[in-house]
Parts: sequence; C-alpha cells; structure tokens
Amino acid sequence: MGPEGKTLLNIIILGFGFMFMFTAFQTCGNIEQTVIKSFNSTEFHGSGYTSMAIIYGVFSASNLIAPSVVAVIGPQLSMFFSGLVYSGYIAMFIHPYTWSFYTASVVVGIAAAILWTAQGNLLTINSTDATIGRNSGIFWALLQFSLFFGNMYIYFAWHGHVHISDEDRQTVFISLTVISLVGSFLFFLIQKPDPEATPSEASESLLQTESTESASIALDAFSESDMFECVTIGSMCVTLAPSPPSGLELTFYSGVYGTCIGAMTQFGEDAKSLIGLSGIFIGLGEILGGGMFGMLNKCNRFGRNPVVLLGLITHFVAFYLIFLNIASDAPIAPEEGTHLQAYITPSVEVALLCSFLLGLGDSCFNTQLLSIVGFMFREDSAPAFAVFKFVQSITAALAFFYSNYLLLHWQLLIMVVVGFLGTLSFLVAEWVVVSSRRDTDYDSI
Repeated sequence: MGPEGKTLLNIIILGFGFMFMFTAFQTCGNIEQTVIKSFNSTEFHGSGYTSMAIIYGVFSASNLIAPSVVAVIGPQLSMFFSGLVYSGYIAMFIHPYTWSFYTASVVVGIAAAILWTAQGNLLTINSTDATIGRNSGIFWALLQFSLFFGNMYIYFAWHGHVHISDEDRQTVFISLTVISLVGSFLFFLIQKPDPEATPSEASESLLQTESTESASIALDAFSESDMFECVTIGSMCVTLAPSPPSGLELTFYSGVYGTCIGAMTQFGEDAKSLIGLSGIFIGLGEILGGGMFGMLNKCNRFGRNPVVLLGLITHFVAFYLIFLNIASDAPIAPEEGTHLQAYITPSVEVALLCSFLLGLGDSCFNTQLLSIVGFMFREDSAPAFAVFKFVQSITAALAFFYSNYLLLHWQLLIMVVVGFLGTLSFLVAEWVVVSSRRDTDYDSI
C-alpha cells in the first residue's frame, strides 16, 4: 500500500474508532438526564447537566497539559487510555453513586482533552494541504454515525416506556460500555505514516515515544512558544473566536434537546423513545453535512465561507421552529414531563425536522473549523487543536451549567447571538488565511 493509501486508511480507522466510542458516549450524554430523573434510589443526587458542565470545564483546563501527554506517549496510546476512561464513565451508570458520578466526570474531562488533541494531531500528520478537507469530512461523517447507531438502539429499547426501570438502564449501559471498549482497541490498528507522507519533521516527532526523547518533547510541547504561539493576532481569529458557537451547539444537541423532547407529554407515551429517534435525525444531518462538504469537496472553488453561512442559516431556522414547537420549561421539567404548550400545537414531525437541521448546521460549521485549524497550524497541530478545544469546551461547560436553570427560549437566544458573532469571526479568519496564503497553492473547502 502506498503512502497516500496508508494515510487514508489511518483516517478511516480513526473515524471508526471514534464512531464506536461515541456511539456509546454521545448516546449516554443524550439520555443521562432522562435516566437520572428515573432513578429509584433516594441516595443518588446528581444532575446530567451538572456532570456535563464538569466534564467540559475540566476538559477546557486540561487542554493546557494535553499536548505534553500526547508528545510523551504518542497519539495512539493517548487515545487508547482516554477511551478506557470514557468506558469507565459509561459503566458507572450500571450502579451509580453520587460520588462516583462526579468523580468520573472530572476524570473524563481530563481524558477528553488528551483524546481530542491526539485526534487533531493524527488527522493533521495523515493529511496534506490538498487532503485536509477531504479527511476532515471523512472523519466527521464516520464520527457522526455514532449518533445514528446508538440512538437507534435507544429508540427500539425504550419504545413504549413511560418510565425507565433499573433493568432497562443496566441493559443499555452494559451494552454501551462494551461498544466503547471496542472503539478504544481499534486505535491500535493505526499505522505510522511513511516519512514522505508526513508534512514536517515537527509533526512526525509527535509520534515518537522513545524514553530518551520523551522529556524534551514534553517540555517543548508545554512551553509557551509551542502552546500559545499560535494565539497571535491573525491566528486568534482561527482558533478562538469561531469556537464558542460549536460549544453551545454541542451542548444543545447532545444533551438539552433530547431532554426537551422526552419531557413533552403532548408527544404521548413514546416521548422517551423519541429521544433516540431525535438523535438518529441529528446523526443523519451530521453525516450528510460531513459527506457533502468533506468527502465530496463540492465547495472547493468557493472557499469555506459559503458552507459556514449555510450552517448559520440552518441553525436559525431550527432554533425558530424549536421556539414555536417546544414548551419553554422542557429543559428543566420533572420526570413526569411538562404540560405547557409553545406557540403551535406540538408536532413530532417538526421536532424531528429540527433535529436534522441541528445536525446539518453543526456539521457545516465543524468540518470547516477542523479544516482551517489543520491547514493553518500544520507544524503545531497538537497545541493548535488544544487551544481550539479549550475555547469550545469552556463554552460547552457554561452552557451545560445554565441549562439547569434557564428556560428554553433564553437558551435559544444565547445560541442565536453567539452563532451570529462566531460566523462573523470565521469570515474574518478565512480572510486571514486567504491573505496569508495568496502566493501558495491554497485548496480551501
């Protein structure tokens, strides 16, 4: 197999590994608030929103050390051990305790920073300027298949269930734990790219884990010149400013919106299983967007901006329909649900259409963010992706925190304002890229 074929295979394996892991974890995040409301134990006092806020808060802080960890043990082992931690978090729901719930949330936050920094590094060293867009799309589409499979399982497992019993919960989370472990072990199939296929010696060095070099690599990765040098005037627009909308959107589609649908008593006895069906439609939108704007490279000659603008419009349409269709107290409703009605008669079809639009808009934005960060910081991919994830995760943590208290219409308003400002920031970032690379062979997506 030639160098290009090997790197493409690495990207596909990377995507499948994340697909299995996040089939488990994203499904867990989508249902955990609903599951927690159904616990029969009076000794458990926890909130799914608070857990996710802790995860993403620790995630953001841990990005400061993640490049050092990736440099010392390599991206492959970094992803494997992080995957084991994710599996432990999911397994905790089999027999949950308040202390283990929040402790696992902290540990997963650390593992998440290492996992995504290693992922960004592997994506970059297995790509060239011409293939970074394609590879970002392939990875994103495979990753989002996790929403499809995991939530399909939830839909059929919980169909017709008004209350989630302990047996239902344990069956689901044992299955999800096994699926997550499969994804972790898949990372061992990733091969080191041939020297001619790697973009630079600096990127290749991140794959080395020999003990004689580990200390110097870690020190270099943690130094200010490596970790924060990318956050300068022009590059700050790329790595920082466009990131908050993706963090807020991640919070909404991965935890809040499914809870809202499950709380709508007007949707009938199948409201709980509709959480899974909603996740499936989000996954379909994510997969369609990843395929259209990554693998097919349909927008090469127009740049990234049209794709991001399409994502903004798609989100605004989805937010408006959700505002009309879902009761304002749905995110914070008790287990028995909400009996309030929004501005139209609640419609399952409209709710699922919004799920699809949320996924499509999210994929539009995230594939372009992955592409532009990987393109701009090829030689400093691990620190650059760490900074990007730092901002994205801290906004996600804030969003999960206020989801415990804010009514739905306030959450939608925040996403509209931040989404608009983030899109403007991305347009500036793309202009910076075009201006700085005008004399090079620049392939945008």
